[in-house]
Amino acid sequence: MSQTTWTISELAREFGITPRTIRFYEDQGIVSPSRDGRNRVYHARDRTRLKLALRGKRMGFQLSEILALINMYDAAPGNTAAQLQHYVEVLEQHRSTLEQQRKDLEQTLQEIEEQLQHCQKLLSKAPPKGKP
Repeated sequence: MSQTTWTISELAREFGITPRTIRFYEDQGIVSPSRDGRNRVYHARDRTRLKLALRGKRMGFQLSEILALINMYDAAPGNTAAQLQHYVEVLEQHRSTLEQQRKDLEQTLQEIEEQLQHCQKLLSKAPPKGKP
């Protein structure tokens, strides 16, 4: 039989994160555990939302984007085609942004390499240290 509730420690251990991270996601409205006295009790919905949030973070999404995507699934359960289409659009936009960032990084690295070569060339022509 599968587990239906989890403690904060169990989820932290399962996902390899700290309880503090889970509390942060709670503060952001991504998970909303019930309470048993002072203990937080996480249900399947919380676990799924946490899993999606962590996946979004690994993919480089902003927290606001993650929350919007997760909330979209809650707002229209069963409208899978519309959800998937929106997710495809978000992924394509994110990929485009990352590809531009990669191009920018490659250009910057090339400029750094050129400057390093220029400096090394000048250093090879410079007189030894301590001699005029």
